[in-house]
Amino acid sequence: MSFNYGLRPTKTQKIASGGSSSAVADVFGTQTEYVRIAADADCHIEFGGNGSSDPTATTSTIFIPADQPEIFKVSPGEKVASIGSANVFVTEMSG
Repeated sequence: MSFNYGLRPTKTQKIASGGSSSAVADVFGTQTEYVRIAADADCHIEFGGNGSSDPTATTSTIFIPADQPEIFKVSPGEKVASIGSANVFVTEMSG
């Protein structure tokens, strides 16, 4: 399945979640408007950290099923955290 959102990928980073503890990605760049989240196993994510403490993902935050990429609107300076035994790939995109 392929989608064309007309967005430009700028950077991809990997969050290696360790199961029961939340792991945090680097801060999103100044041109980032959206992020594409893809995981190789079920996990949970949480956004935040723009001018405050890092976000913390828990089992009650946003659920990301394995192999089902999602696109989210974000702000520059935010971060994403994940929890679960998954490799989470975060691709920053601009319009």
